[in-house]
Amino acid sequence: MRILIALALLVIPSSFLDAQQATFKAPPPTFADPERHAKLERGFAEVDRIMRDFVERAHVPGAAWGIIVDRDLAHAGTAGYRDVVSKAPVERDTAFRIASMTKSFTAIAILKLRDQGKLSLDDKAEKYVPELKQLLYPTSDSPALTIRHLLSHSEGFPEDNPWGDRQLADTDEQLSKMIAGGVPFSNAPGIAYEYSNYGFAILGRIVANVTDSSNRSRSAAYEKYITENILKPLGMSGTTLEPSAVPRTKLALGYRWEDEQWKEEPVLPHGAFGSMGGMTTTIPDLARYVAMFLESWPPHDGPESAPIRRSSLREMQQLWRWRDTSIGRNNAGGIQLNVGGYGFGLGISQSCAFNYIVAHSGGLPGYGSIMRWLPDYGVGIIAFGNLRYTGWGGPVNAAVEALSRTGGLQRRVHQPSPALVTARDAAARLVVRWDDPAADAIAAENLFLDSDKTHRKAELDRLHQKVGECKAGSGFDYVENALRGDWTMSCERGNVKVAITLAPTMPPKVQFFFVREKLPADFQQPAICPKEP
Repeated sequence: MRILIALALLVIPSSFLDAQQATFKAPPPTFADPERHAKLERGFAEVDRIMRDFVERAHVPGAAWGIIVDRDLAHAGTAGYRDVVSKAPVERDTAFRIASMTKSFTAIAILKLRDQGKLSLDDKAEKYVPELKQLLYPTSDSPALTIRHLLSHSEGFPEDNPWGDRQLADTDEQLSKMIAGGVPFSNAPGIAYEYSNYGFAILGRIVANVTDSSNRSRSAAYEKYITENILKPLGMSGTTLEPSAVPRTKLALGYRWEDEQWKEEPVLPHGAFGSMGGMTTTIPDLARYVAMFLESWPPHDGPESAPIRRSSLREMQQLWRWRDTSIGRNNAGGIQLNVGGYGFGLGISQSCAFNYIVAHSGGLPGYGSIMRWLPDYGVGIIAFGNLRYTGWGGPVNAAVEALSRTGGLQRRVHQPSPALVTARDAAARLVVRWDDPAADAIAAENLFLDSDKTHRKAELDRLHQKVGECKAGSGFDYVENALRGDWTMSCERGNVKVAITLAPTMPPKVQFFFVREKLPADFQQPAICPKEP
């Protein structure tokens, strides 16, 4: 009987759990400025000027670009020719090859299969590609190659640009023979970043082998899966892995600038390496794709509409393998720090201006492209060119700076949880007039072990002698997350700054309680990079 009673006590009603959860569950971060869209629009003309100047300066035959704001293609621009000989202009729906930007589509396919329980990211790759069983590793203690290694460019294969570009049209048989013949590792798997087109070709083979047991060619099976499970659900009707499927009147032909003239590059068909760089798409289609990633931020309630879970899309946009940090100068000549690495099919970085950047570029003989977005800002930029390895990094940096100058490029503002609001009000009352029972009511276990009530009250008394009586007020200066924030209280002879952090308890109680006179430099949020003198 006692055991049954004890077990019954452990069964907590769901209504109680719901009520407890409601105390710390905050609304998702939101954009505070209702004029944000209008401000961003003021920068579109400047972005067009930057892009067109680059096209002319870099001898790009034709180009197209777009600006995505939240879920929409807010602006699109074009310049030049999709076909130099006929002088046919680039149009909004002209299709360009996007090369290595294809890798994120492959990553989505892998994560979808993972979400369905058909594979694990930590499975050995040889489980799905038998040719890898004979792989000779560089050391006796090397771990077996996993899907996670391949997704994050940490498989230890040598960097293979531009070799990989020329393998695009390889047959399935050629890829199988290549894998069976072995790989000259540059590193043991799992210890370093090194960009590998070969690795993503193997991921394409995994997608094909897991999803199609027929005698269909492996590259065709991969193409079918991507089309049915990603492109069609997103409405990307102008996107394909086979460039010959694009009407001639819609395809941007690829060129290189040589001998002071444009020379057309042959179009490589879709083959066994297509999963690393074979996609052809348009600005409207790729805008839908980027909007899908932007819509996964911040985490929020509601129905799932993407081809994979929003949490899996965010997983792709996390840093899984570091690469070397670099320091350079931005377009204004200031020092620019770039640190980051690779997620799953996407590059992840941080700069002095933005703490979270997601991007990928693409380059093939005849083409160069880029997609870049700022998850915290809800803004992305995409660009295509039909010049060999068109380098969009500089003009896209300048375009982002132009949007920033409008004042519309703003981060979402975190919202406090009900528990944080309640704790703020209670803590503010303690600052106005200390009360031991009220302090005990909000304190986490550690709070008065770290500094007891007597000492905390004495510190507040000394503060009041300096600044006088204070008013509780309302609101926050800064909310870092649902359970941490700070605010200012006005007093007779100055202001005080208060900060609290809630503990991981139910209900959340105050584990950190900081009160100081507010000075001009107090509590300014630290810059990602120090300003130059």
